[in-house]
Formats: sequence, structure tokens, C-alpha cells
Amino acid sequence: MTQQETVAEERVDTTSVRLERVKSRIGFMKYSGIYIWIALIVLFGILVPQTFLTGQTATSIIGNEAVTIIVAVGLLFSLSAGGFDLSIGQNLGFAAVTVATLSTVGGMDPLTSVIITLVLSTLVGVINGFFVSVVKIHSLIATLGMTSILLAATRLVSGQQFRGPLPDVLRQLSNFSLFGVVPIIVLYALVVALVGWYVLEHTPFGRKLNATGANPDAAFLAGVRTNRYLFLSFVITGFGAGLAGVFLAGKIGSVGPDIGPAYLLPAFAAAFLGTTQLKPGKFNVWGTVIAILLLATGVKGLQLLGGAQWITDAFNGVALLAAVSVAVVSARRVAAGKGRRRTG
Repeated sequence: MTQQETVAEERVDTTSVRLERVKSRIGFMKYSGIYIWIALIVLFGILVPQTFLTGQTATSIIGNEAVTIIVAVGLLFSLSAGGFDLSIGQNLGFAAVTVATLSTVGGMDPLTSVIITLVLSTLVGVINGFFVSVVKIHSLIATLGMTSILLAATRLVSGQQFRGPLPDVLRQLSNFSLFGVVPIIVLYALVVALVGWYVLEHTPFGRKLNATGANPDAAFLAGVRTNRYLFLSFVITGFGAGLAGVFLAGKIGSVGPDIGPAYLLPAFAAAFLGTTQLKPGKFNVWGTVIAILLLATGVKGLQLLGGAQWITDAFNGVALLAAVSVAVVSARRVAAGKGRRRTG
């Protein structure tokens, strides 16, 4: 090898090191969602500035996605424990229809209606947790069966009709605006996200829950009662779906029997896309929130450009496939890297 070739190789190595340093500083993979979100805002701001770059659009995006944030944070608990709750969408719809029916046709006061609804949705989580952690049915099968049961229950409670309008108290609960600008439901979503983040990342319960999902056998040998934590994760997910359903019913004022399933795909897409953000490879609250706002911004921009209503489902579906693909590829690379270090 000549001296010139040696110098050239050293320059290439130096350049590679510098590029790696730059990548680590800007954290592109960890914060790619934020960069893409900003890029989408700039793009749609250029294409449709009159309708996209408005306070009304920003408020609409944040307000509309508050319910998704609440149900997605609840979903993170079961996902972190290694379970998949496919019933969250229908549980949310069941809760919305139940609180609407109890407070209108049933003639109950709003507080009693809300409490009964939350108890029923949490009970759904208890049943899911029982079948998954005690009977040992795979979570996909157990919650898929529960989805069908909830669909029947929703149709029975609603009588296949819209229920509403809800009492003013319930509607104000979700539609009041802070300072006349920020929808109160956004504050609810922020509180739920903060509580979820603290529990999952800063408490022994959260650490044991994540250990259960990461490696249940190792966690069990370390003294973690994995079945208990898996069971509780589904209970929390059920409660989160019920809470989201109550807020959604108050937000729209009148609900039909088919309102819930539309929230299933966005919640899962955001949760998995969130694993590529902030803490790659791990379900985390703030990564999920970033993913929800990113997806909502993309959908809103496409709709303002004249896209059809099916754009929402297509966008969320593509995002879910992309997020899972990135997570799988990243996991394989990490495993391969560990293998090379061991053999080296």
C-alpha cells in the first residue's frame, strides 16, 4: 500500500468518525419523528398556507387527537408487558355508547353514568387479563374474541341507534376551552400522558412491567410475578379505553354504535412508531405522543390538499407497517452486533 493510499484511508476513517459524531449529536433516529413532523408542517405550509397555517387547524389537530393519546397511553401498559389488546377500539366505543345511553335513555345523573361506564370498561380489561394471564390464551386471540363480544354489547346497549344529545355537563367536560383557545380535553390527555410516563419509567411497577414484556422467563426467575403484572396491564388498558370513550362521547355529544373501531389502528400505529423515537426499541409515552401528532399532521395536510377520507386509514396503515419494520430491523442489527462482539 502506498503512502497516498494510506493517507486516503485515514481521511475516510476520520470522515466516518466525524459523521458518526454528528449523527449522535443530532440523534436523527431518536428524534426523526420530530424532524419529519417539522418537515410536514413546512411542506403543507407551502402547499396550502391559507388553510393549514392557521390556529384553527393546529387546535383541530391537537383537540381531535387527545382521545387517541389517552387510549394509546393505556395501550402502552399491555404492550410493555408483552400483550396485545385488540379490543381497545371496541371497548372505547362501548364506553361512549354506554355513558350516552345511561345519561339520556337511562335518566341517570352524569357522574353515576361515568362511574358505571368506567367500571364496565375496566371489567373488560379484567376479563382480558384473566384469559391471557391465567387461562394462558394468546392475547391476540383473547382480545379478538372480546372485540366481538363488545360489538354485540354495544349494539344491544345502543339499540342500533345514535344516543344523544348528552347532558350539558358531560359535553362541557370535554368541550370547555382554557382561555377560550386550548380545548380542555388536551389538558386531560397531557395529564394522562404524564401519569403514564411516570408510572412506566419511574416506579418499580413500571420497571417490573417492562421486565415482564422484555423477557418474562428472566423476570420470573428474578422474582417478578409476571402473570400478575400482565393481568394488571390489561386492567389499566381497559380503564384507559373507557376513559377515552367517556371523553369522546362528551366531545361529540351524540354517539353511534360504530364509533370505536376507528381508534384501534391509530393507537397501535402510534405505539409502534413511538418505539423508534426517544428510546428506540422501547414502548414509551412521549415517543407515542410525537407519533400521534406526526400522523395527525400528515393526515390533516393531505385532507386539506383534497385527499379523500380513506387517506386516514391508508396513512395509519403504512405508518404501522413502517414502524414495525424499522423496529424488527433494528432489533436484528442489535442482536447481530452483540453476536459479533462475543465472537470477536
